[in-house]
Amino acid sequence: MSEVLFLAHRIPFPPDRGDKIRSCHVLRHIAAMVPVHVACFADDEGDMGHEPDLAAVAKSHCLVRRTRSLKLAGVEALASGKPVSLTAFADKTLAAYVARVLAEHPISAIYVFSGQMAQYIPDGFAGRSVMDFVDVDSAKFEAYAAQARFPLDRMYAREARLLSRFESDVARRVHASLLVTAEEAALFSERLSPGPQPQVMALGNGIDTDFFDPVDMPPAPEMAGEGPHLTFTGQMDYPPNAAAVEMFAREVMPKVQATFPQARFNVVGRAPTLAVRSLEGVNGTHVTGAVLDVRPWIAGADLVVAPLTIARGVQNKVLEAMAMARPVLATPEAATGIPARDGQEIVVAAGTDTLARQALSLLHDKVRATAIGQSARAFVLDKCGWAGVLAPLAGLLGLDGRESTSCAA
Repeated sequence: MSEVLFLAHRIPFPPDRGDKIRSCHVLRHIAAMVPVHVACFADDEGDMGHEPDLAAVAKSHCLVRRTRSLKLAGVEALASGKPVSLTAFADKTLAAYVARVLAEHPISAIYVFSGQMAQYIPDGFAGRSVMDFVDVDSAKFEAYAAQARFPLDRMYAREARLLSRFESDVARRVHASLLVTAEEAALFSERLSPGPQPQVMALGNGIDTDFFDPVDMPPAPEMAGEGPHLTFTGQMDYPPNAAAVEMFAREVMPKVQATFPQARFNVVGRAPTLAVRSLEGVNGTHVTGAVLDVRPWIAGADLVVAPLTIARGVQNKVLEAMAMARPVLATPEAATGIPARDGQEIVVAAGTDTLARQALSLLHDKVRATAIGQSARAFVLDKCGWAGVLAPLAGLLGLDGRESTSCAA
């Protein structure tokens, strides 16, 4: 029986952030069809603690603790002419594991999650390689460069330029390149260097609608009493998230509090930066840091907001809130890739004044807000289940018609 090699820049467990949610569901989906060998990195000791979860799914695995500092990776990148994204994830132990698995097992396909792992696809691999870029990293760094000051703007521009070239090279080496939305796929295709057009397609994100179910989910105890409550969820050391909550806390919340003086803005997510932590108490803002379960903070929200101005791909935070039947107010960037109807299953607004006006409208009209939340839940149930979203993987990996098998260690 054929087997698959799965490469990921971060261990897919626990599935508690956007990239891990996608990679975890993809890994489990493939593992339900054929044995899978997994090579991935751990960011910290917390990640290393989830090695048993990885072992339970993979026939074999290699989990490497990533310790190279960003500064060292940057120096190596300058010396080699490579993007920092590649040097930061270059590791001899992981490369040796990949070589050994390919030599000793009947690997018919390689699934690569995130562009920086494409460096481990060996030249001359005879099977299929599927590259899940998820989103266009080079475009993200271009956006960073446009907003940053010297010298960061130069660094980001260099990364964008080199990554764009790398993305084109990889796309022409693999069987198919996947992006999380049709918009990202189109953008990726537009940015390819001249040459033969490779296969580029969208493979969306799903949502676990059983886990994100509003039934019998009480609000977080901290949300009792004062309100209304507006909630943002996400990884809070991710620059677009940090910028979004700072803008909302400082520019939108004063307008909301002019009408609702007791309004609270809950920033929920791990690893808040110093700038994010400094928002505690500013215009009703509460910064939680890491929480054991994000669902009570969504369940207790009168309104979930996603005011990102830089966003790539589908925002899981938006789908999670929609699945829990909460009204969601999102910028156009955060709503990209989610074909929900504005004003019926989601509310989309751009600019601080419009965001504030729409937030106040939803907070005033609870009947409308509830109806939007219920329609959002119905939308997710109908269109966003993981099994349906990932159905094309069998064909892409050449696994059509194979019997399902367990690959637990």
